[in-house]
Amino acid sequence: MDIATRVYNHKWKIDPIIRSLIDTDFYKLLMCQSVFRNKPDTQVTFSLINRSTSVPLARLIDEGELREQLDHIRSLSLSRGESTWLRGNTFYGKRQMFRPDFMEWFENLRLPPYHLERKGDQYELTFEGSWPEVMLWEIPALSVLMELRSRAVLNDMGRFELQVLYARAMTKVWEKIEKLREIPNLGIADFGTRRRHSFLWQDWCVQAMMEGLGNAFSGTSNCLIAMRREVEAIGTNAHELPMVYSALAEDDAALAQAPYNVLSDWHDEHEGNLRIILPDTYGTQGFLDHAPDWLAGWTGIRVDSGDPAAAAEIAIRWWQDRGEDPRQKRVIFSDGLDVDKIAELQAQFAGRVKASFGWGTLLTNDFRGLVPGDRLAPFSLVCKAISANGRPTVKLSDNPEKAMGPADEIARYKRVFGVGEQDSVEVIV
Repeated sequence: MDIATRVYNHKWKIDPIIRSLIDTDFYKLLMCQSVFRNKPDTQVTFSLINRSTSVPLARLIDEGELREQLDHIRSLSLSRGESTWLRGNTFYGKRQMFRPDFMEWFENLRLPPYHLERKGDQYELTFEGSWPEVMLWEIPALSVLMELRSRAVLNDMGRFELQVLYARAMTKVWEKIEKLREIPNLGIADFGTRRRHSFLWQDWCVQAMMEGLGNAFSGTSNCLIAMRREVEAIGTNAHELPMVYSALAEDDAALAQAPYNVLSDWHDEHEGNLRIILPDTYGTQGFLDHAPDWLAGWTGIRVDSGDPAAAAEIAIRWWQDRGEDPRQKRVIFSDGLDVDKIAELQAQFAGRVKASFGWGTLLTNDFRGLVPGDRLAPFSLVCKAISANGRPTVKLSDNPEKAMGPADEIARYKRVFGVGEQDSVEVIV
């Protein structure tokens, strides 16, 4: 595939940004099934938030083109082949991961309406409705905005200029892969769907990882690419679940219990390598200090904010205090990773835990330094649940730079979850 030629002709109808409802992260489908089972009537609002305000999306992206892409997504439904793959494939060693009632609902789904409005140099994009439906807008919405921004920057480039650009970008990815080859006992997956440069580029990166890393490459979070390339679909759960469960809590006592209710529901549905704790929504240390003992028996944790080494050390001590052997536990690092940090963490925790890595934006969108003005550098764009049944959601994280929610609710959550001073870490992506 000649990516440069496809980009040069990117207005062809053969290149819609979102090609399928399963052009999304695997964990979204796992969470959607859990929500469908446990909280199907919850009403939520999701909103796009550009944390990199220096990137003026509304000046770069034509509103009509954005609406065209969003309307196209609303026309999509599962194909027979996609449904067969989801119903019949083995995920995490389990056949029929997706229940018949969920699949019947998913096969008839069309995504609900969106609300788009320009506010200065940014777009306000929101989605409202039942949680199982609205949550599936998150990844497609992010992918569309990220790729339209890429197209806007590339639009004035000639054919040869694009060929040189992609040759340099391919070389950059391959040099990273060559460095990763040198890391002993590496386990790494592609987590780059949500902030990718484009679908075609993510697909190319996955193929490069497959060829360059062999068995060290464990799979991709992107379901469509996993199906097409016949690799494992990778993912567990995300901050969305505790954020919404917590917003539904009636009082402070229920709020303190809400993150554990999430994992209790998850425990009933999944086992093995899908039992991965994401502890940082309201602070890792406090979450683990108050966690029920049965959680210590889970397979591992995912580290997604703050100092990754510090969070892993906290988890190791927690397991040791509860009589668990950390060497048998999985620690998945997934926050803003690039090759040097992956090598550093693997060396630091080799033999102490089973370390693995979810490599995201700096795999699938590292065009830094490749165009004048660095106009293709990745930026921090998120699409989050901002309310549930009319109540605001909150995320604290282990990095205060990632905190979300009204100031008074953030203060309340910090009090309930015992979150003290936190060290700020620059949010790169």
